[in-house]
Amino acid sequence: MFEVAWQLPPDQATRTSDFMSLHGLADYQTLAARAIDDPDWFWDTVVDFLGIPFRRRYTSVRSETAGKEWTTWFTDGLINLSEACVDRWSESANIPAVIGEREDGTSTTLTFAELGDVVGRLAGGLTRLGVAPGDAVAVFLPMSPEAVVAYLAVARIGAVFVPIFSGYGPDAIASRLLDPKPKAMIVPDGFLRRGRLVAAKEVADAAIAAAGGIEHVVVLTYAGTDLPWIEGRDVRWEDVIAGSPASAVATPAETPFLLAYTSGTTGRPKGSIHVHGGLTVKLAQEGAFQGDFRPGDRVMWLTDMGWIMGPWIVTAGLANGATVVTYDGAPDHPGPDRIWKLAAKHRLTFLGISPTFIRSIQAAGADIARRHDLGALRAFGSTGEPWNPDPWWWLFREVGGERVPIVNLSGGTEIGACILSVNLHQGIKPTSVGAPALGMDAVVLDASGRPLGPGEGVGELAIRHAWPGMTRGFWKEPDRYLDTYWRRFPGTWVHGDWASIDEDGFWFLHGRSDDTLNIAGKRIGPAEFESVAVALPEVVMAAAIGIPDPIKGEVVVMYVVPTVGSDRAALPAAVAAAVVSTLGKSFRPKTVVVVDDLPRTRSAKIMRRVVRSLALGADPGDLSALENPDSLEGIGRL
Repeated sequence: MFEVAWQLPPDQATRTSDFMSLHGLADYQTLAARAIDDPDWFWDTVVDFLGIPFRRRYTSVRSETAGKEWTTWFTDGLINLSEACVDRWSESANIPAVIGEREDGTSTTLTFAELGDVVGRLAGGLTRLGVAPGDAVAVFLPMSPEAVVAYLAVARIGAVFVPIFSGYGPDAIASRLLDPKPKAMIVPDGFLRRGRLVAAKEVADAAIAAAGGIEHVVVLTYAGTDLPWIEGRDVRWEDVIAGSPASAVATPAETPFLLAYTSGTTGRPKGSIHVHGGLTVKLAQEGAFQGDFRPGDRVMWLTDMGWIMGPWIVTAGLANGATVVTYDGAPDHPGPDRIWKLAAKHRLTFLGISPTFIRSIQAAGADIARRHDLGALRAFGSTGEPWNPDPWWWLFREVGGERVPIVNLSGGTEIGACILSVNLHQGIKPTSVGAPALGMDAVVLDASGRPLGPGEGVGELAIRHAWPGMTRGFWKEPDRYLDTYWRRFPGTWVHGDWASIDEDGFWFLHGRSDDTLNIAGKRIGPAEFESVAVALPEVVMAAAIGIPDPIKGEVVVMYVVPTVGSDRAALPAAVAAAVVSTLGKSFRPKTVVVVDDLPRTRSAKIMRRVVRSLALGADPGDLSALENPDSLEGIGRL
């Protein structure tokens, strides 16, 4: 069992401690318990504590008249996410709101006054193009100030923001345009990725040709390249924002705003619907109580607006008056110190990363991080997958100097935010996700639906009460939403992750429950195999999959990526021996395959299902989230 590695200094105030003092709560455990026992009190006091501006105050905090699965929040309230993120900071007009850095090293800054101006002008321009409240606007932009502006402008006019990952190809984009039928789409001419030009406008044109229905394409001059142009449909960003600004629409709290698509293993992507009131309040609360965001901070997450952490960092940062820093390129280009250089240059106080990214640069050593002044950093954020101990300790000790806590959190697109999160007042154990985020009534359930207590083993992560940021269902697919989350144990959201609670009350994740391996009747998560492999200095990353076996039912095959200069021929035996030493002989891998790379998403999550499909010669399914398609060539059929 891990011991606590970091504790909040007793004299250090946080926004959480300020909230506890305001309400006379003795400690964090008391706050966490009351937030679950009395959610109406908690979310109501959060709105007041954070000063979240409702144009009209709500008459009740929540309503379950349609059932827990369709809970609504802030009844009769009027709120616009754009006002909560921009307009409320008029007294901070000359403070940086968004700083954008491009892969070529150039950077731009928008103050809160400048951000409000351009957001209003883009909102006005979209209105003049005929975009009305409730219409969808697709946005296919790299992570940049313009992507933030588009997010806020769409919110401002009461339209629906449909973010599309900037690395998608035409088919993946088209599948996300078919159902919402956007009135307009915002695209760049192109952008750089690893020094190479991505012809984004051409990709978007091909997707629109396949999906149809787009009346206006707003083209941002981003890379300054020659591009195809369709008269009567295409219009330049510069022309759209040239007119008068639009004021924020007074949107009812339950007005849909964000339509965020997930990449499923089979079938069409699921479109999760999020609304102005719930999304704004939940993300603002997480920024304040988990990230400890406040005015004067500079916060960044290595992400894209097409992933939920893009809207998360923008809303959580700006709603708390912090400066949001964006980066549009590869985090290890042109060298593995790029992210540390960026953190030093912009004096980041909070930097969000993924475990896989840290594993990928760990081999380059911590000296490259120490060459840069990271003294402004107060916390790392982390999400996307479970940690294994070695890279966690490397980031905490070698890069953070045991001074910078790792705020590990986990949620999902449908959650709109987090289920579990480290909170600074709880302390931090290596690789732990802390405990349920404030107001989240999370439990671990066994196969029969019985809650498991501390030290009682691994079970399904579930949630018993609704929360403001919960999706309002899948776009035009209510039954699919209910089938996915609510029907296994009626009245309980089952998330699809394995989780456990240790004897001290710290929570840990063990991978997706649908990834679970069954080796000779013993259930085990692939992350346990991968953790053993990447603990070896010769291994950068690993993926463990199960394949059918006539005797054991299922056996493990491991794919490992070696560090530069390691002995590839000796690596399979070394990995197998480490697994046997750590997990036991029963779990010896059937095969260990050395490959040059593994398929990953832009957020650096390894796509195990793709590896398994290729290994079995099956259709790998949806590849739209794939960052490195060349990696598929190295994974042949077993």
